[in-house]
Amino acid sequence: MKKRTADLSAFLAGSVLSPDVSSEYPEAGWADDTIGRRARYADITVIGPELLANETLKSKAIEGALFSSGKPLLLIPAGAQPTLKPKRVLIAWDARLEASRAVRESLGLLPGADEVHLVMVDPVEDEYRHGAEPGADAAAYLARHGVNVTVDRLPSLDHSVVDVLRRHALDIAADLMVMGAYDHSRLRERIFGGVTVSMLEVPSMPILMAR
Repeated sequence: MKKRTADLSAFLAGSVLSPDVSSEYPEAGWADDTIGRRARYADITVIGPELLANETLKSKAIEGALFSSGKPLLLIPAGAQPTLKPKRVLIAWDARLEASRAVRESLGLLPGADEVHLVMVDPVEDEYRHGAEPGADAAAYLARHGVNVTVDRLPSLDHSVVDVLRRHALDIAADLMVMGAYDHSRLRERIFGGVTVSMLEVPSMPILMAR
């Protein structure tokens, strides 16, 4: 760990950033709190493939970054090319607060993308969910920020929402997915909602999440 910290410090020394590199050795049971506290002083938390492959720490790191920092999280799975300048972005939109927050946190990335697809699966047309025209309000909001947005309304056809999103991401060659993270319980253990936890089991592309 000391060598990795020294290597990272040397790498950042040549950048225009003003870096702060620290090492933490928390007990696994408290790793989420430690990571969450550190993440409060960053614009975004990035979790790479090595940590995602560690089943012991993966959920703790994700929980801490999302639920204890108030900042967005970027997941980089194995084989993915990390970038803060994505060309094709899929936004998993369901008109809930968490999805709105994820969109807001990604606004610095979206205007530079060639294509941004606002994707809804089986949208409900009523005033309490997606509105009379599902996706129209969110698309107008993005357009006001200079985003080249397309609204995609997809039927599930007896497939899971996760499968539909993943398939559509492949169809449009998305290099980033933006989605909200949900908790269906007030308990800290297993707090992710169904779509969230399923997407995190085997992420197929970089995912920016917020709540």
